[in-house]
Amino acid sequence: MEAFFDSIRDIVAVVLIFGLPVIAVLMAFISSMIKKKRDKEIRQLIIENHTDPETAKLLINEPKKQKRELGPFNLGNLRAACILLGLGFGALIDWISCIETKSIYFWLIIASGIGIGLLCSFLIEMRLFKKYGKQLTNPSAEPNDKE
Repeated sequence: MEAFFDSIRDIVAVVLIFGLPVIAVLMAFISSMIKKKRDKEIRQLIIENHTDPETAKLLINEPKKQKRELGPFNLGNLRAACILLGLGFGALIDWISCIETKSIYFWLIIASGIGIGLLCSFLIEMRLFKKYGKQLTNPSAEPNDKE
């Protein structure tokens, strides 16, 4: 009976390893095709309705994604770096403690390290917001150096 579950587990692993990337590529292709079709329909409606060029530019061009930046700092990179540092810290603790990967404590320490990294990222973001917060609303404002 155990061999049966091992073979099922192997089949599921193969399907997930090869199936998920294929599904992801197909979904990206389908969404890009839908977007192209929608853009074509918008252009046809603009031509049929004789819309002025300025309004047409606003309808066709999508707004750019807003980056999470605070002053000169990119917060996404900061958060990723802190998470990776926390992960490395947790792995170092596991290595020093000689805990096996089969143990639940190994994964708890790794998760705790990631949590510590996220907490550090949050604290750094709060300090940056205090220092550069006025620049977000008023770009000509100088940073606060009162700390």
